[in-house]
Order: sequence, then structure tokens, then C-alpha cells
Amino acid sequence: MNSKKKIIRNLEKPVQKYRFLIQSCFAALCIWIGYDFYRFAHFLESNGTADYFRRPPGVDGFLPISSLMSTYYFISTGIIHPAHPAGMFIFLAIVFVSIVFAKSFCSWLCPVGFISELVGDFGEKIFKRKLKLPKWIDIPLRSLKYLLLGFFVYAIFVLMNLVAVKAFLDSPYNQVADLKMYYFFVDISKTALIVIGSLFVLSILIRNFWCRFLCPYGALLGVFSFLSPNKIKRNPVSCIDCGLCAKACPSSIKVDKVITVLSDECSTCLSCIEACPVEDTLDLKSVFTKKKVSKKFVAIGVVSIFMAVTGFAMITGHWQNNITKDEYLVHYKLMDTYGHPTGTTAVKEFDQKAAAKELQNEKSIDKRDANAEQDINKSIRHKRNN
Repeated sequence: MNSKKKIIRNLEKPVQKYRFLIQSCFAALCIWIGYDFYRFAHFLESNGTADYFRRPPGVDGFLPISSLMSTYYFISTGIIHPAHPAGMFIFLAIVFVSIVFAKSFCSWLCPVGFISELVGDFGEKIFKRKLKLPKWIDIPLRSLKYLLLGFFVYAIFVLMNLVAVKAFLDSPYNQVADLKMYYFFVDISKTALIVIGSLFVLSILIRNFWCRFLCPYGALLGVFSFLSPNKIKRNPVSCIDCGLCAKACPSSIKVDKVITVLSDECSTCLSCIEACPVEDTLDLKSVFTKKKVSKKFVAIGVVSIFMAVTGFAMITGHWQNNITKDEYLVHYKLMDTYGHPTGTTAVKEFDQKAAAKELQNEKSIDKRDANAEQDINKSIRHKRNN
């Protein structure tokens, strides 16, 4: 008679309540930032007659394209662009978090991811199960976010040279991009409202619809997540093939069929680990030490990395931008006239104009230097003659 190996129940305390608390606190922080920005916008609307509230730098976190361009400019030149410096550090913090703990920003800090989770929970309560799209639809749709990411990467890193990147970062449009975004939602169009409403309904039907299929930010973090030294691993010896881990996964990853979870959709939410009923069967482990990584360490690590990078920006004076309130008042009046290049053709034209302007500036500088040199030579000759 064959004896079965004794199953030891997984009694490790769950961390999901802490994850929910962290998500809630970060969402509350975003609401606070939004309220401060509302007061700042009210000051501009009053033409400077209302009480002045300084623009909250945290709003830069909602400008991913500007932040990506600022990061590219910083890596290339070593210069931190002053228009939206906080955005660059928030972007770097998110990337560092993703490199250490995979795409954990999406499940631990992202306010959109938090809302998406709540909407998904609501949908599962309605339908009593998790609805899934068939593979032949799911896979092509998942590629959409990578196509969007590819467009941004191609437009910024291929079509635009450093001169054009700096020209965009210096442009009045980029300086008030946060205000543009604010009024997009305040004066939201019927079309935008329909799109947002449709995404909300689709997120009820299909969990994490926006995050899974359309978010280019998530696509970028998914790429960085492959560099993470911490991976979820399954022990096939002690696994009882109950399938609870795959059922708990919000990203529909078949955790019960793999030894190591290598997926760009894994957000290290740890739901699968907590669903596993057998001790030491499913754990987050370091690929270097092969040791188990504590779930509480993940919670502390995600928050600590984000706070360390953004805190460094604050301490070193690279958090607030350099735009004065008087400049903002001028920009506010002209804001509707500011635009940005859309589409590859427009980006190419912007790049060409930036290069031509830079060449013209260089010629002007050379001419000025030549004139200055001539004046100096004239002065020397004059002194010699006298």
C-alpha cells in the first residue's frame, strides 16, 4: 500500500488587506493632489485675484509622455529638465519598483489599477464568476497596448532627436500639459464621456479591461518586469493540482501549469500565493539566493522604493518646477492656442523645424561671436594707433 505524503496546510498570514490599505492610501493621495490642483486652477481662472495655491508637483505623475521624454533627455545629457521634474522621478520610481518586484506598481500603487480591481470585483459579484475572452480574441487585444507603446517609443526615440525633445520639453504646451489634462476632464466632451463609460462597462464584463488590453504604461512595466530577480515559483512535488492559484489570479495566468511564472501580465499581487492551501508550494523567490521572499517584505519594498526615489527628488530640489505664477497666468490666457504634434508626419515636421531653429540659433551665435571678435580687434588696433 502506497503512503501519501502528508500535506501541511498553508497557515501564513495573508497580505491582501495591507495591499488594499496601501492602494487606498495612494488613491487618497492622488485625490488630495487633485484637490490642490483644483485650487491652483481656480487661482488662474480668477486672473490672480483669488488666494494663491501652489501647483502640486505630484500631478506630474499623470503626464507619462512628458516624463518619458524628460527621462530620455536626462539619460542623454545628464540634465534634469525643469518643466516637470517630479514626473521624471515618479517615472523612475515606478520603473525601479517594477525591476525589483515585477509589475507590482500596477497592483500596489496605481490608482487606475485600484479602481479597475474594484470594478472587476463588482463584475464578479454580478456574474458570480470571472468572465474570460477566448484566446483568439484575448491575444490580439493584449497586443494593442504594445502597439501604443511602440508608437510612443518610435515617435520619441526614433523620429525625434535630442534637439526636438528639448524643444518639446521647452514648449508652452508641455509647460501647461497638466492644465490641458485637467480641463479635458473638467470640460469633458460627449465622445470622451462615451469612451470612458464604455471602458467602465467593459471592465465590469472583463476584469482589468483597460490594464490588460490598452494601457501602454503597463506594457512598458511588463517589459521591465522580466528583469526582476523575484519570481513566483511552484513546487510540483507538493502541489496538489487544486487549481486555486490560477482561479485567484486576476490576470488569468495559468499558475498551476508552470514552474516559474514568467508573464508580462503578472503584477505580483500575491493573490495566487495566498490561495495556495499547501505550505511551501507557491512562493515568491529570488532567482539569485533561491530563498523565499516574505510577502510583507514586498509590501514594504514597493512603498520604500517609491518613497526613496521621490524623496530624493524633494531633498535635492528637483521636485517643484521653475515656472512662476506670473508665467502661469500668461500661459492660462493663451492655453487654447497651444498644440502638440499628432501622428508620425507631424512629429517628423516638428523634428525638422526644431533642427532648423537650432541651426539658425547656432548661426546667430557664430555671427554674434564673429562681430564681437571684430570689435575687439578694432579696439586693439585703435589703441595701437594711438
